[in-house]
Amino acid sequence: MMTFISCAKTMTGKSKQQVPFTTHPAFENHANENAMHLSQFTVEELERLLKINHKLASENYLRYQNFHSADNKPLPALLSYTGIVFKRINPKDFTLEELAYAQEHLRITSFLYGLLRPLDTIKNYRLEGDVRLPENGNLSMFDYWKPLLTEHFIKEIKKEQGTLVNLASAEMKDLFDWKRVCQEVRVVTPEFLVHKNGKLTTVVIYAKMCRGEMTRYILKNRIENPEDLKGFEWEGFTYNEQESTPERMVFTL
Repeated sequence: MMTFISCAKTMTGKSKQQVPFTTHPAFENHANENAMHLSQFTVEELERLLKINHKLASENYLRYQNFHSADNKPLPALLSYTGIVFKRINPKDFTLEELAYAQEHLRITSFLYGLLRPLDTIKNYRLEGDVRLPENGNLSMFDYWKPLLTEHFIKEIKKEQGTLVNLASAEMKDLFDWKRVCQEVRVVTPEFLVHKNGKLTTVVIYAKMCRGEMTRYILKNRIENPEDLKGFEWEGFTYNEQESTPERMVFTL
């Protein structure tokens, strides 16, 4: 069983955590090329392109200027991202064996690197899926990656019994020919909903926290069958059989 999560916007370049080994991203050359393209933009251009404030644009300008420097040391992806999902996965207390298991059973999207394994080493960056680079024929990053990632992703899932637990945000489907992915492998999508004003609704902060907690639950317990996810509970969220289908597992608070 493969688990699939989104990258985060926030990152760190430092970690003292030991890992069993590191690997290179499958699409590292593409990332290096796109980082080179992005290094040509001014702070003001990055501010508009990435829809961020001047401070963040300045930070990311320096990231891209220094991206190819030998002094810019990469870090394993699972330790690089610091968003809510990754804080809840909390890899700091993973054993070396659990990190090695995660390497085989977890994939992380990236608008710069395409698709990552947890121990693939990456450098800090900021990029969005709707960014269009002239050197890529003005394709959005979604459309740039789709033909490169789809076959690769399907093969990776088939290695793990042909089942994908989709804990990524909805927009990440656009990095792939998602219809083809769903035709060739089984995709199970957990959803985390809250009773509000008489109906079930998604609260983004809770959804992100739950995605991280469920990813941690899967990796720590080495879950290989989606049926076993029904036992997941966190902060009052429990499996709701009445709202669920075989491909959509609903957990409610």
